[in-house]
Amino acid sequence: MRGRTGRNRGLALGLIVGSAIVGSGVVLAGCSASGSAESGTTLTVFAAASLGDSFEELAAGFEQENPGVEVEYNVAGSSSLAEQILAGAPADVFASADEPNMHTVVAAGENSGEPEPFATNVLTLVTPADIPADTSADIPDITSLEDAAAEGVKLVVCAPQVPCGRAALDVAEDAGVELSPVSEEASVTDVLGKVTSGEADAGLVYVTDALGAGARESVNAIELENAHSAVNTYPITVLAAAAENGPKHPELAQRFVDYVLSEDGQSVLEADGFGAP
Repeated sequence: MRGRTGRNRGLALGLIVGSAIVGSGVVLAGCSASGSAESGTTLTVFAAASLGDSFEELAAGFEQENPGVEVEYNVAGSSSLAEQILAGAPADVFASADEPNMHTVVAAGENSGEPEPFATNVLTLVTPADIPADTSADIPDITSLEDAAAEGVKLVVCAPQVPCGRAALDVAEDAGVELSPVSEEASVTDVLGKVTSGEADAGLVYVTDALGAGARESVNAIELENAHSAVNTYPITVLAAAAENGPKHPELAQRFVDYVLSEDGQSVLEADGFGAP
């Protein structure tokens, strides 16, 4: 799960483990009486796939402010992360891409603190930057959601149980467009991967994902006129598992949450395209 040797390593590993329960525990050390972490303390953060790059940078900043702490994170679809937490996966902090999956964790009593909103996100439409998808049909120029829903267009979206999938349905309903995707993916990064690889003509992803991919010149982003009809609010919380690892550990987990909510943390998220909570 460790992910700061490369910009996308955390994402790739998160996707690998996202479909399976994280079975191995992490040994967590306590904090000293002064509040600083002892050498070897590990904080495990479960973060939604769309947060991968941002939380990589946040982890680096948090470690710098807390010598001796190592942040490990599992990046995957929020619904998959919630399932893992309910199944007993060891984690200290959960950052979801929507409130329903956070409510699932809270309803099961797996949270230690009250969830707090820390960011918002909306969808945009993306198409491959260079090579169109391999299709025998003549497709129109894709400049709108209506174009993406046209016959013959290979559109990919997130599955309905995933936050970006629910948002796609809401945006389509608000626009009066019926979507006929060729596939429904487990996370927004999977959708983006289908588009950047040329397997799809278009996909619905978060503006933050499009911003990162656009910077790498791998997609074209097309703004949706009604994108704000489906705004996803991202909540974060300390998990009950943190409290089970020692009397000082919940304080360290809360310190990470506070860092995400701090001016420094919010500036990282804003730079990556997230909206204010």
